[in-house]
Amino acid sequence: MPIASTAIIHPTAIISPEAEIQENVKIGAFCILEGPVKVGANCEIKAGAKLFGNTSLGNKNIVYSNAVIGEAPQHAKFEDEPTKTIIGNNNIIREGVTIHRGTSFSKETRVGHNNFLMANAHIAHDCIIGNNCIFANGALLGGHCHVEDSVFISGNAAIHQFSKVGRLSLLSGVSAATKDIPPFMISQRINVILGVNVVGMRRAGIAPRSIDAIRKSYQIIYREGLSLPNSLLKIEKEFGDVAEAIELVTFIRSSSRGISLDIERAAA
Repeated sequence: MPIASTAIIHPTAIISPEAEIQENVKIGAFCILEGPVKVGANCEIKAGAKLFGNTSLGNKNIVYSNAVIGEAPQHAKFEDEPTKTIIGNNNIIREGVTIHRGTSFSKETRVGHNNFLMANAHIAHDCIIGNNCIFANGALLGGHCHVEDSVFISGNAAIHQFSKVGRLSLLSGVSAATKDIPPFMISQRINVILGVNVVGMRRAGIAPRSIDAIRKSYQIIYREGLSLPNSLLKIEKEFGDVAEAIELVTFIRSSSRGISLDIERAAA
């Protein structure tokens, strides 16, 4: 595959003859691109980063030192199938980040656009990451997770395999989720819902009326003592014309792992 004439490649880098390097790519010292790796235009692969297998990067990504993308999944039954890792555009992938390719279960691991993956974050096999997410240092995703847009996973926090994380939700530092985290919610410790991510919603440009509807929806689900099905019916009745409220209801109804109903309570 071709290497664009405008690419700048350090002489110590090891580039597979199968690799495809597009325009204005910079590849630093001691990088390794092994297999049919595709690197989009205006990417920068810094010293010591390693890209493996059927991995494709879109445009304007920055991959920092010692990141490893597309290596074999940590899965006991993986048999070296030709699976994929697909990275979108404008992502920042910091030092020591690991993103493993898919298994035969879904064939690919996918990361969207404009994400910021801080040092030593880990995205396991078969995960799907949306756009505009931030994973702080040491954030961990088990296999087969689905993270929607604009999610913030704080430092040393972990998401259990097969979990789903809703849009504009936040997982606090040194916390874990073994159940799905509904959109717009803040989760901490292990499956404890703290409240609504109002700051994140405001920064995302969500309308005040929609934010108010989500705050009231939180009260209905977590404070009124109704069953979850009845809570969702009440939200639909009161806020059926608010897209974010319906998004919350739809997410909860479609959850396969279920959501936590534990909440942070004020100290006595």
